[in-house]
Amino acid sequence: MKATTASALFPTPLSLEQAAALTPQQVLMAVQGWLHSEQQAAVFQQQLAAFKEQIDALKHQLDWFKRQTFGQKSEKRIPEAPANQLSLGETMGMEAAALPATAPTRLVLAHQRKVLRSAGDKAEAVPFFDENRVPVETIEIPNPEIAGLTPEQYTVIGSKETYRLAQQPGSYVVIKYVRPVIKRLDTQTISCPPAPVSILEGSRADVSFVAGVTVDKFLYHLPLYRIHQRLQDMGFTLSRVWLTQLMQQIARLLEPIYEAQFESIRASRVKAMDETPIKAGLKGPGKMKQGYFWPVYGELDEICFPYCESRRAEHVDQLLGLTASPGSVLITDGYAAYSRYAQKTEGLTHAQCWAHTRREFFESQDADPQRAAVALEMIGNIYAVEAEIRDRGLKGAKKQDVRLTKAKPLVEAFFTWVADTAADTGLLPSNPMSKALAYAHKRRAGLEVFLSDADVPIDTNHLERGLRVIPMGRRAWLFCWTELGAKQVGIVQSLLTTCRLHDINPYDYLVDVLQRVGQHPSSRVAELTPRLWKQHFAANPLRSDLYNISQ
Repeated sequence: MKATTASALFPTPLSLEQAAALTPQQVLMAVQGWLHSEQQAAVFQQQLAAFKEQIDALKHQLDWFKRQTFGQKSEKRIPEAPANQLSLGETMGMEAAALPATAPTRLVLAHQRKVLRSAGDKAEAVPFFDENRVPVETIEIPNPEIAGLTPEQYTVIGSKETYRLAQQPGSYVVIKYVRPVIKRLDTQTISCPPAPVSILEGSRADVSFVAGVTVDKFLYHLPLYRIHQRLQDMGFTLSRVWLTQLMQQIARLLEPIYEAQFESIRASRVKAMDETPIKAGLKGPGKMKQGYFWPVYGELDEICFPYCESRRAEHVDQLLGLTASPGSVLITDGYAAYSRYAQKTEGLTHAQCWAHTRREFFESQDADPQRAAVALEMIGNIYAVEAEIRDRGLKGAKKQDVRLTKAKPLVEAFFTWVADTAADTGLLPSNPMSKALAYAHKRRAGLEVFLSDADVPIDTNHLERGLRVIPMGRRAWLFCWTELGAKQVGIVQSLLTTCRLHDINPYDYLVDVLQRVGQHPSSRVAELTPRLWKQHFAANPLRSDLYNISQ
């Protein structure tokens, strides 16, 4: 039976006489109706609050997607100018307004100036390249003034040079080895010198070509099918499959060097770790599996990109091992897998990244701009101390002293503000500011590690810069056909990115190492990692025969 509400029983206010004439049953029904209306109002208020919370969350997501699509990607913060400070345009406007409408004038005598020589003539005479690395084609331009003159009638007193950057249709070269076949008349024996040994047995690829294609693909992110198209346009008839097999063979040659470098990183006292996704392997028709690179950065400026099939926490244990030397530090973002790893690894301290903490507050600007501005300002002051340390070139104890005297009070003030702001009951749990405050408060111990250890960086930005090659490559080649291919991408990128970190030319490194790897003792394979290669072989690297021809 449908409940009768008070408004249905008494549509208009009752007088005292009418109220006194009511029966007890009518009064009971009226009270029940009023209570039911109050309960409905409370339910509506709860639903309204839930809808408002959901709308705020969706609005925050929409703002984030708009910023990713149309907005600025940089997290750089430009503080607003004080309200009482005039802009340059306003100042110029005031000066222009202050000038009288008809300013006094004076006569200036006309004069002539000497026409200066074009700056382009001087610029064209300045070399803008390394003459030891760049081939130069010289073109002699005859002087028309000597036409019809004999050599006895003029003297060449010098020359002027002009340089222009040019490009030929084909940049690839074919080396043609001519090996004479001789017959000795006394012994009647026929002999021919052997062809030069290739880095890949039976391959038509010279080491210079292999190194060049590897650099094009992994450093400049040029997919193999585009390299194949360029080769065809330049007159070469080659198979695209051959190029793929060539890259696989090179990755296998470099794998022992990669393993030696990864061992060096594992032995580092301070390491940084992160993860970045990559599509690798077929999951089904038209679908790719989601895999992950787990880049690890060592204290000797070495980086490796091991590949794993997922983002599960167990991969951290597999890659780093469950033993750590006393005093070891692992600095990461806020992913819970790293915290669990640090808890079960004895002797390991887990440091947290301030850049990721700052990002949480940066993302909360739309929801709470005032509090976000305060947080970003306080974190910016902490980073200003790091900038001072970097500018002064401080290391060791001096660096730690500056952190303790200048940065530590700022860090303590920041977390005091975090605690006070989190106590504000006006913030909903779903508010981005609430999430940012909880993120920072939960990771306070890890965020303070850098204050007591001079070797620990304040963030993982050095690792973020190193792993950029993976997302940049994804934009070009999108995915890896197989999981083995993803592993091989990690091998090559580990060595080439480390070359960049040590200011080594990746092409020179590959040309040298690919010739050494087959004859270098396996017990000393670590010498071929970029860091040690620079010490042992960079001064006199092995070259391709093409280099000797061009010299």
